[in-house]
Amino acid sequence: MRILLIGGTGLISSEVSVLALAEGHDVTLVNRGTSPLPTAHGAHVIHADATSPEALRSALRGPRLRGERFDAVVQFIAYHPSQVLDDVETFRTLTDRYALIATCAAYRKHDRLTPLTEDVPLENAYWQYARDKIACEEALRAAGTAAGLPWTIIRPAHTYGPSKIPGFTGVSRHPWTLVDRMRRGADIILPGDGTSLWTLTNARDVAAGILGLLQAQGAVGEAVHVTSSEAITWRGIHAAIANAAGVSDEAFAEQAVCVPSDALVAAEPHEAGSIYGDKMHAAVYDTSKLRALVPGWEPHVTFADGVAESIEYFESRPELQTIDDASNAMFDALGKRYRAAIEASRA
Repeated sequence: MRILLIGGTGLISSEVSVLALAEGHDVTLVNRGTSPLPTAHGAHVIHADATSPEALRSALRGPRLRGERFDAVVQFIAYHPSQVLDDVETFRTLTDRYALIATCAAYRKHDRLTPLTEDVPLENAYWQYARDKIACEEALRAAGTAAGLPWTIIRPAHTYGPSKIPGFTGVSRHPWTLVDRMRRGADIILPGDGTSLWTLTNARDVAAGILGLLQAQGAVGEAVHVTSSEAITWRGIHAAIANAAGVSDEAFAEQAVCVPSDALVAAEPHEAGSIYGDKMHAAVYDTSKLRALVPGWEPHVTFADGVAESIEYFESRPELQTIDDASNAMFDALGKRYRAAIEASRA
């Protein structure tokens, strides 16, 4: 296949490009060339601002591409419906499949443990990011169908990989902060009582699902999520990170401090959408639709193995081991406050 990735150097898109090239596909990336992640060897790269429809169309008409068609176009960086509408106009005659990367954060949350399927209504009262992604899906369904553009909507959930060590909150931009806290014995904040189930998926497994869907004719006009089947408690997630960082179960148990979501939002108001609209709820996924469309797809990377790989990646790149001082101060204050409350209750 001839594949165009809009983005191509992000956590998921870089893995898609690596896998696609390994399978013998012709891969072209369009991005601004500012990502610190390396470009997959063998991919064609067009540097342009893909968020600008004029710049993207100019790049597609340029000497490298000359308006040629693609078997599939994958849009990784559309965060507003206007971008999708521009893409429909740009690609309606240039591709046999337009795939929009959406998000599982768009699913309506339940007050009971219910495996999430693609039929769950899309609704998020707390998180603007999720609402914008819902609007992107709606724009594609309407405009793409009207334009005769074959489309597929792909919804990853919480994804991690070599360059991403996942935590509940406060470490997205500087994930090494969490590992550093674990290794020096600082308090590790767990949400609620740490027993809510959450699904983390390695970027390689997500990439395999995306590439499989691009080749599945039955995926045209469908929305499909690509997630692991391994649901783990937040305590279990952080314990696995600690183990991969060389911290014993006993030491981690001493470090763990449980804090309710309301207190976490009070300490980090800008994370209200992500917490109230997503992470404070259990997330367990039914992947039968993906398995039916892509026979043989299986998530192969366990979280224990995947996060160990992530830590090794950071260990070999000291420049990535940056620390978030503001998050450290927030975690220290919360830990101190809740440890004091526990002691006061005992007294």
